[in-house]
Amino acid sequence: MKIILASGSPRRQQFLKDLELDFEIQLKPVNEVYPETLKGAEITDYLSVLKAEAFKNSVKEKEVIITSDTIVWYKEKALGKPRDLAEAKQMILGMSNAWHQVISSVCFTTLKGQITKNFITKVHFKELTEAEVIHYVEKYKPLDKAGAYGIQEWIGLIGIDRIEGSYFNVVGLPTHLVYETLNKIAFS
Repeated sequence: MKIILASGSPRRQQFLKDLELDFEIQLKPVNEVYPETLKGAEITDYLSVLKAEAFKNSVKEKEVIITSDTIVWYKEKALGKPRDLAEAKQMILGMSNAWHQVISSVCFTTLKGQITKNFITKVHFKELTEAEVIHYVEKYKPLDKAGAYGIQEWIGLIGIDRIEGSYFNVVGLPTHLVYETLNKIAFS
């Protein structure tokens, strides 16, 4: 099967390389807006399917389109990518000394149909100081990450003291689900 990753995320692209998959990248613009009534994994499921809709008339035989979305779910609210550094700082400080969820959905689209899977990882930040958060948002690039942080970066190294679930999901893709689902599609 020909795998098409519909993501500009360098982390997702690297994961597919690390899984030793041959793939190509195709990007199509999508207005990532979801109904306000959706909660948690409903949001990421909806957005990953919405991203796949852009490909519905172009998917070919023996092709699988992979689209994905990740949010941070905290206090019954979705934290997407921050608009600016002030919002990034506010998001991270808000999660200080608390648990949050990182929710990712992956949609696999073929001519035969669509499969959408999601995965939830619980993450806990220690109590962070304002100086630590300022250092992170000023030195790193939190604006392209859901919840304004990367677990694999400095703030994750010093601030995350507990995790329940998949580390790779928090980085941006539940790789075990991608592997399992691609195998099912390839051998069905």
